[in-house]
Amino acid sequence: MPVIKILNFAGEVVGDLELSDAVFGVPFHSSAIHQVVVAQQANARQGTACAKDRGEVRGGGRKPWRQKHTGRARAGSIRSPLWAGGGVVHGPKPRDYFLKVNKKVRALAMRSALSVRAGESRLFAVEGFSLEAPSTKKMLSFLAAVGARKPLIVLDSRNENVIRSAANIQGVKVLHMDSINVLDLVRHDGLVATTAVLKRLEEVYAR
Repeated sequence: MPVIKILNFAGEVVGDLELSDAVFGVPFHSSAIHQVVVAQQANARQGTACAKDRGEVRGGGRKPWRQKHTGRARAGSIRSPLWAGGGVVHGPKPRDYFLKVNKKVRALAMRSALSVRAGESRLFAVEGFSLEAPSTKKMLSFLAAVGARKPLIVLDSRNENVIRSAANIQGVKVLHMDSINVLDLVRHDGLVATTAVLKRLEEVYAR
């Protein structure tokens, strides 16, 4: 059973937290993580890119000059793809990039990603964020104390002081626990979460 230190906002150890093996001690499943990350990135695409082909570009219905006896190359339309201002060949059209991922695969990927962070000692439990006002300086000193440069910070409730304190720190992202996802877990170099968040993750993913 993984055991991690509980820290306060000063970076001091205030206790230990035992984590469930069912969530934070599972083997690494690269295929599940890969499938979920690819699906997340694909599902974030708008799919609205659109280019007009020669039949959709305005104009070009008349033959620009006669076929023979002009000395010019043959041309049937000023909207040919060979012409400037002409249509696009095999250009993008609106499409749906949605990829379905089964619930069990999503859950396995989440457990695997959390286990990797716990196994690498890149999972940090925080007692709470005692910020009376937004302070980038205090947030930077806290991250330096715990040894996390570009972590994902997950909160159990919305905290404007934490959000604004981390807003100007490059590579740091703040999420509510309902929005935690595999892509952000693997993209950041660590996970900083309140003890309430970690307990909630155990409740959800230990099933």
